[in-house]
Amino acid sequence: MAKSLGRWCPISDRVVVAKLVAKPLNLGIIQVYAPTSDSEDVEVEKFYEEIEKAKGYLKFQDIITVMGDFNAKVRDERIEDVVGPSGLGTVNVRGSRLIEWCKINDFIITNTWYQNHPRRRWTWKSPGDRSRNKIDYILIQKQF
Repeated sequence: MAKSLGRWCPISDRVVVAKLVAKPLNLGIIQVYAPTSDSEDVEVEKFYEEIEKAKGYLKFQDIITVMGDFNAKVRDERIEDVVGPSGLGTVNVRGSRLIEWCKINDFIITNTWYQNHPRRRWTWKSPGDRSRNKIDYILIQKQF
């Protein structure tokens, strides 16, 4: 497995990129931990700039996956070809920003396209189990 790791680079404390050598195409994995919903918009924009910087470490022909905790909620209805019908809840401001980024960069939110049992649809549970949300996503380029 160690031979498969072509390179990796921590962009910040919120974003890291790894390139895996594979055939027929290499895999680029960008792992993220987004600012919380309490964070300022400036910090959120910096986070998306860091994702763009991470993409710069990868080649155009690499299969690029961006995954992790986006602290975003996208709704449970299809939004163009970005969000599938198996999201959860209603979209919030961070969710709108994530959807906008996906549209601009031609990514889809893959784990909203596959139907799961209700107990497997959420990725975060509030203290005291008052609410459950899906805030962790796996994004991939539309062409793949």
